[in-house]
Amino acid sequence: MEIFVKLLLAHFIGDFLLQPNKWVIHKEANKARSQYLYFHILVHLSLYILVLWDLRLWKTALIIALGHFLIDAIKLYVNPYFKNAAIPFLADQLLHVIVLYGCSFYGELPQHFVGLIQDLDWPLLTAIVFVTFPSAIIMGKLLEGMSDRIGTDHKSLPNAGKYIGIIERLFVLVFILIGRWEAIGLLITAKSVFRFNDLKETNNRKLTEYILIGTLVSFGLAILAGLAYAGITEA
Repeated sequence: MEIFVKLLLAHFIGDFLLQPNKWVIHKEANKARSQYLYFHILVHLSLYILVLWDLRLWKTALIIALGHFLIDAIKLYVNPYFKNAAIPFLADQLLHVIVLYGCSFYGELPQHFVGLIQDLDWPLLTAIVFVTFPSAIIMGKLLEGMSDRIGTDHKSLPNAGKYIGIIERLFVLVFILIGRWEAIGLLITAKSVFRFNDLKETNNRKLTEYILIGTLVSFGLAILAGLAYAGITEA
C-alpha cells in the first residue's frame, strides 16, 4: 500500500502542481503534436522514480509513465465529443488511479482486490450513497407539491440546490460519524447566513418556508442515515 500511496502523491504533484495552465491549453490545441504533452510525461516519470527511490523499479515507473501518456493522449482526442468537460476529466483521473493500483500490486493483484472488497464497510457505503442522489430524489418527491407554488429563480445555477444538498448531507454524515454533533449546528447557521440576503431581498414568505422545510428534511435524512449506520455497527 505504501508504494501505491507514493505513486498517487507523485500523480497529484505532476498533474495538478507541476502542470501550468499554458501546457494544458497547448495540449488541447495541438493534441499529440504538443511538446508539452511529452514534457508532462517526463515530469511524471521523474516523480515516479523519485518517490519509488529504487532503481530496480525503473520498469514500473516507465510502464506507469507510458500508461499516463496513452490515457492523456486519448483524452485530448475525445474531449471535443463531451459537452460536460467534467466527464472526460474524471474518467481520465480514474484510469490513472487504476494504472497506479495495478502496477503497485501487480504481483498479488487478484488477492489484494478481493481483500479490498471483503474489507469494505458496506453499511457505511450504503449510507454515503443514500445521502447523495437517493435523498435528493426523495426530497424532490416530498416537496414536489410545494415547489410548484414557488416562483422559479432563473438566476440560479442549474441543479445548484440539488448539489448543495448532497454536499451538506455528506458533511452532516461525516460529523455524525466522528461524533461532532455541534458542527451540524454550525453548518445550519452558515447556510442560514448565506441565505439571509436572498430571503431578505425577495421578502417571500412561501420561499422562506420552502427553504426551511427543505433544509430540515435534508439534514433529517442525513441524520437518519448516520444513526442507522451507528445502530448497525453497534449491533
